Amino acid sequence: MFNFRQLLMLFSLIILNHGQASASDIAKEKRWAEQISDSLLDGESISLKAGKQEFMAIFTESANTSNERAIILLHGLGVHPDWPAVIHPLRVGLPEHNWSTLSIQLPVLANGVDIHEYGPLFKQAAPRIQAATEYLQSQGSRSIVLVSHSLGAAMASWYIATQKNTQIKGLVTIGLSDLELPPDINILNSIEKIQLPLFDLYGSRDLDSVLHSAAARKKAAIKSANKDYQQKRITGADHFFNNYDDALVRTVYGWLKRYFKP
Repeated sequence: MFNFRQLLMLFSLIILNHGQASASDIAKEKRWAEQISDSLLDGESISLKAGKQEFMAIFTESANTSNERAIILLHGLGVHPDWPAVIHPLRVGLPEHNWSTLSIQLPVLANGVDIHEYGPLFKQAAPRIQAATEYLQSQGSRSIVLVSHSLGAAMASWYIATQKNTQIKGLVTIGLSDLELPPDINILNSIEKIQLPLFDLYGSRDLDSVLHSAAARKKAAIKSANKDYQQKRITGADHFFNNYDDALVRTVYGWLKRYFKP
C-alpha cells in the first residue's frame, strides 16, 4: 500500500507525463527548422513567436511582389511546413498566381503517438495561427485565407469556429475528416459554426475517414446555412494528392479566384 509521500510522487509523475504528452516536441521542431533552412530553394525561413514560444515559418512572396493577398498554410499530422505532399506544391505554386504563402510549423508530438494525443495541441496551434496572421498584416496583407491539410484542416476548422474577431477571410480544408478527438473538439460542430467561405476538398481515393464523413460535413454546412460552402472531390486523388500536384494547385486557385478578386 502506498504511503502519502509515495502517492504524492506518483501523482506528480502522472502530471509531468501528461504535460509532456500535451506539449509540442520542440526539439523536433528545431531539428526540422535547421534542416529546412539549410536546403530551402524557394521562399524565406523566418521565426515567429506565439507567446514565449518561437516557431518556424516559410514566407514565399507572390510573383507580383504584392502581399495584399496571402495564404497561411497548415500541414498535417506530425510533419513540417515544407512537407513534399500537398504543402510544398501549394507553398510554391500559389505565389505564381499572385498569392503570397506563409507555411507555419504547427505543434507536433513524437513519432508514433496516437492522434487522440493531439487534442491539447489544438489550443497551442491557435496563437501560432494568430501570430502568422499578424505577420502577414505587417507585410501589407488584407485578404488572408487559411489553406489546410488533414489534421491541420481540423485545427483550422476549430480555430475559425472558436476564435472571435479573427482576420481570416476564408478557409480551404483538404482531406478533412470527422476525427475522434476530445468532446470539446468536434469537427462537425466546428463546421456548423463557420460562416466564412469554406472549400471542402478531398480525393476520390482519400482515407476512409474522409470519404465516410463527406456527407456529414456537407450536412453540417447546410445546418449552418453557410451559402459560401463548397465541397469538391478530385477523381483519382488520394489523401496526399500524389501525382495530382498541378490539379491541387489549380483547383485551390480556382476557388480563391472566385471569392477574392485581384
